[in-house]
Amino acid sequence: MNRNRRSVSNIACAVLLTCGWAATAGAQATDASAPAAPDASAPADAAPADVKTLDQEVQGLKKDVIDLNKDLFVLEEELLYPANTQVALYLSMDVGAFFALDSVTLKIDNKEVKNYLYTAREADALLKGGVQQIYLGNLKAGKHELVAFFTGKGPAERDYKRGATTIFEKGVGAKYLELKITDRVAKHQPEFIIKDWE
Repeated sequence: MNRNRRSVSNIACAVLLTCGWAATAGAQATDASAPAAPDASAPADAAPADVKTLDQEVQGLKKDVIDLNKDLFVLEEELLYPANTQVALYLSMDVGAFFALDSVTLKIDNKEVKNYLYTAREADALLKGGVQQIYLGNLKAGKHELVAFFTGKGPAERDYKRGATTIFEKGVGAKYLELKITDRVAKHQPEFIIKDWE
């Protein structure tokens, strides 16, 4: 896995260096062909045609690098997390007065795979309807156990730690699970659910 990531990173670096070298070489060529002293009769704000052309080339190269970077990111995800072994976990919140999220710890098959500490800004974004991809990894086909521990402030500002667990079946395709935190108004308690996206 690390070898694939390293080769993708090397390709990206090589492309960026090549584009930077081309832009620098073009700028040096323009500087070398430019006259030593500006023409006093030419307007101060008028740019020579070759400088405009070079600027357009640089802008085109920047756009190409951005497009290539997107393609490399998609390729890296496909190499590191192929669809037949991919598992993705998402977190969402629909809470009000009963829970303020501080951190989440995830275990798959009794092995800790993620421990995430939230800033106030991130927790606020989740409260406003945001959905976070909290984990992306690989699992072989078969049955697996997911355990999630949620830590934060519960009712009456008390420290609160609860867990949720589920056993899910990983098939041939990608697997998506959602960790959902909601308010259980009748009991004045938060509720933690793990939802399987079929």
